[in-house]
Amino acid sequence: MAVKMNYQQTLDYMYSQLPMFHRIGAAAYKPDLKNTIQLCELIGNPQNNFKTIHVAGTNGKGSTSHLLASIFQEAGYKTGLYTSPHLKDFRERIRVNGEKISRNFVVDFIKNNKVNAEEIKPSFFELTVAMAFSFFHEEEVDFAIIETGLGGRLDSTNVITPELSIITNISLDHQNLLGKELSTIAGEKAGIIKEGIPIVIGERESETDFVFIEKAKKEKSKIIFASDDYSTSKVKTIDNYIIVNVMNKEEIIFPELKSALIGNYQLKNISTVIASVEIINENKIADLPNTAVYEGIKNVVKNTFLMGRWQILNKKPLIVCDTAHNESGLKLVMEMIESSTYRNLHMVFGMVNDKDVDKVLAMLPQNAIYYFCKANIPRALDVLELEEKAGKFNLVGNVFNDVPSALNSAKNNAQIDDMIFIGGSTFIVADAL
Repeated sequence: MAVKMNYQQTLDYMYSQLPMFHRIGAAAYKPDLKNTIQLCELIGNPQNNFKTIHVAGTNGKGSTSHLLASIFQEAGYKTGLYTSPHLKDFRERIRVNGEKISRNFVVDFIKNNKVNAEEIKPSFFELTVAMAFSFFHEEEVDFAIIETGLGGRLDSTNVITPELSIITNISLDHQNLLGKELSTIAGEKAGIIKEGIPIVIGERESETDFVFIEKAKKEKSKIIFASDDYSTSKVKTIDNYIIVNVMNKEEIIFPELKSALIGNYQLKNISTVIASVEIINENKIADLPNTAVYEGIKNVVKNTFLMGRWQILNKKPLIVCDTAHNESGLKLVMEMIESSTYRNLHMVFGMVNDKDVDKVLAMLPQNAIYYFCKANIPRALDVLELEEKAGKFNLVGNVFNDVPSALNSAKNNAQIDDMIFIGGSTFIVADAL
């Protein structure tokens, strides 16, 4: 008789047996939905038994998914949330009303599907998606907010028929898999637009909007560009919240909304979320009253345990981490750093090896002290290579083989009125946390 694996052994099995994109990169990417469809069929297509909202986009899709889940929770719906990657614990990826999937469910799901998995040979992500659908079905959720992993058209999550699709924005990322041009990447993300299902696009951009308009027309889907009608402006910051006004054209529809996500880049995500809420209410997909919007955005961290989005870890010295990891995401983070008050800036920084490293390094402040490091994954960019490339952009600092030693060094060097920023990759933040 086979000995039952415990939780840690189960995770070790998943990490070692299944190709995992976030660890090894493109080799783990399966360019079709065949495996996911097969897996879901073998477990009874659980994804058809609950309502879903599907969220894609280059940046902001994680924050948008968490904000929506929090609003649904505040409106009294039992809400599933599927996101990736995780920062500390695999179970962060799959939550119901903020509670992580149980260790027992993970163990039993793998035990019951090991034979299927060894036959189908899914990626880590494909098997995790099937696990999430199975868990949401067993938990009898009313709604699940499902974030795509990569792209949209061929993403494992794209086996659902949602009530609403959302695409936050398009910028250059994963070009080796999704295409070199913005319009090609938009075409991949537009793959989540389904027949007759409304689609909200967060930001209108001249290089990509025609792609979405054409696809929506073909699918007879109502399309809304949030940025056409909705805008969010910051009024003030109080404690660990920003206070914002949300406008529909000239009218303030949500005055003094309190947001626990304080990065300036969250303003666009809030506009996208409000546009989505209006469509959900208009189409009677769900009933999300204004109170749920106010409470959901205020309590997003408490309700969904979102981490790593301009997350303040310490006040004196100011220590902030952010998972932005591509050119457009880091540009917004650099604006946040510029608007912060500090004496000296310390950057604990590392990247993965399949990003456009030079473009990112060119954006970084030259007056900072750098602590170059690598995350504990095979995809991490070699730290000496990072230091050498950084030198070409006059970025100077020391080299560390791991994130904790880089962060400790920064803490030892920082004065009380300095700032330490941790980032460059989701995995640098994960190791720091």
